[in-house]
Amino acid sequence: MSANVNRRDFLKAGSVLTTGSFLVAGTQVHSLVAEQGEPARPHPANDQIQIALIGAGQQGQYDTKTALRVPGVKLVAAADCYDGRLTHCNEMWGQDLFTTRDYQEILARKDIDALIIAVPDHWHKQAALDALNAGKDVYLEKPMIHIYPNGPEIIDAARKTQRILQVGSQRVSSLIYKKAQQFYQSGAIGQLNSVTAWWDRNYAVGAFEASIPPDASTETIDWPRFLGTAPQIPFNAEHFFQWRKWRAYGSGVAGDLFVHLFSGTHFITGTHGPTRAMATGGRAFGKMVAISRMS
Repeated sequence: MSANVNRRDFLKAGSVLTTGSFLVAGTQVHSLVAEQGEPARPHPANDQIQIALIGAGQQGQYDTKTALRVPGVKLVAAADCYDGRLTHCNEMWGQDLFTTRDYQEILARKDIDALIIAVPDHWHKQAALDALNAGKDVYLEKPMIHIYPNGPEIIDAARKTQRILQVGSQRVSSLIYKKAQQFYQSGAIGQLNSVTAWWDRNYAVGAFEASIPPDASTETIDWPRFLGTAPQIPFNAEHFFQWRKWRAYGSGVAGDLFVHLFSGTHFITGTHGPTRAMATGGRAFGKMVAISRMS
């Protein structure tokens, strides 16, 4: 099945995959269109979707690489508070890629159709509002919000501007979960009584322990811009690169991992529950033991 996607398919994605991801929708949207009986069309040379990246960390770069797998999608700009990430973006995607610390410079460009926003959680609301009000379609990394009151503001802005807003979550963009949804909706698995879900971070260095580049300093990092509305504290490289560890910037395990469990369950069942829930967890450590055997 062809993975080609044009503007008409892309815009149709806004109504078909309201919580999906345009990053992977290139294949999914075309599949949905094809299932509806519409023949595949060749990709016009001038029918190009130009995107920009705001927040060029590990997840932002991963999202962008996925987006660029869709024919007709071109990355034209990237913004980040750390110069090293911008340099890396130019190394990966060309020296003609426009890079900046200030994403407002990107929003002012008329040649950009959509944005990938993968900034720390405490910047999600403002970056999304600015992008929507600038007339851009938005792919916003999960969790959608940092604190609960942010949610209605973002939703209202999307409705007011009538731009596409898609919140990134792997499970609602997964063909496996789509198939599970079809099984559930068809009654193939029978009556659903409960859902068991789990996620873990089995990393040797521990969760949220991102590496800190040796050149991290106020010269290479726009610290005031990173802080934004967070408490104004002196420069701290650990806070910048490992921001998920602090409530001022991140949403903890709930926002980073638990959101996957909820989004996947909601996507399959079509509900906004649960009505009841039980959660367990903890930190478990094992000790490596060497065993030898003599014959």
